[in-house]
Amino acid sequence: MKRRLFIASTALAAVGARAQVADLNDAINKAGRQRMLSQRASKAYLALLQKVETRNAQQVLDKSIALFEKQLGELKAFAPSPTIRDTYEALDGAWGNFKRELTTVTPSKDEVAKVVKLDAAVLALANQGTTQYEAASGKPVGRLVNVAGRQRMLSQRMAKFYLAGAMQIDAAGSAAEIAKSRAEFLAGLDILRNAPEATAQIRQELVLADAQWMFFNRGLLRLEGAGASPALMSDVFVTSENLLGIMDRVTGLYSDLKT
Repeated sequence: MKRRLFIASTALAAVGARAQVADLNDAINKAGRQRMLSQRASKAYLALLQKVETRNAQQVLDKSIALFEKQLGELKAFAPSPTIRDTYEALDGAWGNFKRELTTVTPSKDEVAKVVKLDAAVLALANQGTTQYEAASGKPVGRLVNVAGRQRMLSQRMAKFYLAGAMQIDAAGSAAEIAKSRAEFLAGLDILRNAPEATAQIRQELVLADAQWMFFNRGLLRLEGAGASPALMSDVFVTSENLLGIMDRVTGLYSDLKT
């Protein structure tokens, strides 16, 4: 299980390794990845707090912070309009507040509510930037890159709220957020699967996503609040990483389409 997590994380790092934004599709991909990283960092924080997958969670947190900052600089430099540039200036400020909470404050239950509030601000601005880049593209494939990229964020958001619910931090609210994200994720899979632009390779990856979703969703459905065991939390953490790796590949494949 841990080996599969390492492979998924390595694949994700490889996809995000381009030094600069290549074109608008790539901008939508990277802008959308910022949404995911806001949720992934919080997920890792919550895992560390509960001593779940501790070594992996620390690596995930460190890599998420580094990749977010790298891409933030690239997206600001590539911004084709003052409006988009302003969004990324605002995101820079929100990210600074979030990063300070993640890195300079010892994880504790009292800090969790603040972390979740700060990640929401980062997520909102990152989503705004992604939407603006999609509008600048004006092509159908730009929407598909956005939808595929959003699936990455949803995978991490569900895992984050699972770990929050396991701590009895607004358990009802966490369950509601998981249900909302689950519905959106399944709708997104249908859009990507049925898109005329979907290639054979994309469809093959989506078959893998369906299989990994079954494992991930099974873990989500076993949310038992304070009764959630470390083993169950570990399963959710690992399967969310595996699903993320697949959806990141799907996003990259759509991003590479030139239609």
